[in-house]
Amino acid sequence: MKISELAERIAARLESASASNDREVSDVTSFAQARPQSVVFVEQERFLDAALISDAGAVIVPEALAISPDVLSEGQGKAILRSANPRLAFARAADELRRAQPHTPGVHASAVVDASAELDPTASIGELVVIAAGVKIGPRTRIGPGCVVLADVVIGADCDLVARVTVYSGTTLGERVIVQAGAVLGGDGFGFVPDPATGKYHKFPQIGRLEIGDDVEIGANTTIDRGALEATIISSGVKLDNLVQVGHNVRIGHNVVVASQTGISGSTVIEDGVIIGGQVGIADHVVIGSGVILGAQAGVPTKKVIRGKGLFWGTPARPIGEYLKELATLSRLTKKK
Repeated sequence: MKISELAERIAARLESASASNDREVSDVTSFAQARPQSVVFVEQERFLDAALISDAGAVIVPEALAISPDVLSEGQGKAILRSANPRLAFARAADELRRAQPHTPGVHASAVVDASAELDPTASIGELVVIAAGVKIGPRTRIGPGCVVLADVVIGADCDLVARVTVYSGTTLGERVIVQAGAVLGGDGFGFVPDPATGKYHKFPQIGRLEIGDDVEIGANTTIDRGALEATIISSGVKLDNLVQVGHNVRIGHNVVVASQTGISGSTVIEDGVIIGGQVGIADHVVIGSGVILGAQAGVPTKKVIRGKGLFWGTPARPIGEYLKELATLSRLTKKK
C-alpha cells in the first residue's frame, strides 16, 4: 500500500517529501534486509543512522526524535513516520501489510470438501485439506495444507490456519484468527468418573463447544479442549504461545497473553488483561483476576482465587514481595546451620 495510507492506518504522522507519500511499501524488515519497499523502525537515536542508510522506503521513529532537514529532502527519498510508540506502530504496520498481500482464492485439487460446506468465494483451501459437512468459512480465510475441519465448524473472515490444524465439531472462530501448525481446537477434555466398585474410570461426556473470538493467535501444537457440557471460551485479543494446554470449560478474558508450556486446568476463569509466563501450572476451578501477572513456573492450586495488580510468583503463587521475603528467610536459616 502507499506510505501515506499506511501512516493513516497505524496512526503515525508522515514527515517526508511529497514524492515519498505515494511510494508503495509491502513488508517490514531489519535494516540489513531492507529494500525500497520495506518499512523499518528506530526506538533510539543511536540506531537512526543505520536506518537512514538502509534501502528502506520508510522509517518509523519516535515522535520527538530530531532529524536533520536534509534527510527529509526529496533527493533522499526516505519517508519518516513519527509515532509515540515506534515498536507498536511497526507491529501494526506488519499486520496491515500482511493483510494487504495478494490472496489467491479457490480450492486445491487435492482437497476434500463436503458438498454441504459453505465456502466464501474469496477463501483459499490448500493442499490435502479435509472439510466436513456443514462447515462455514468466511471471506479471505486461508485453510493451509493438511488441515482437517470437522462437521459444522464456523470460521470467520480473514482467518489463517497455517498447516495441519485440526478443528473439531462444535468449534467457532471469529475474525482474523491465526492458528499455527499442529494446533488442535475443540478436542475432548480430560474428564473421567471413578467407579469405586471396580476401580475403573468412565469418561464424563465431552459434548460442549469451543468459542474463539476475534484477533486471537494460537501457537504451534497448542491444544484447546471443548467444554464438557457447555463451552470453553477464548475471548477476543487472546494470544497463546506454542505448546499451551487449555482444559475444558475454561474461560479466558480479553487480551490475555499466555507463554509456552503453560497448562490451564478445567473450569478455570482468567479475567481480562492477565499475563501468564512460561511453564505455569494452573489447577481446576481457579480464578485469576484482571491485572495479575503470573511469573514463569508459578503454580496455582485448585479453587485458588488470585486478585490484585502486579506479579505473583512461586508455588503456591503469591505476591512477588512476599515470595522473595520467604526465599530470603530460608536463605538465612540455611546459613545458620
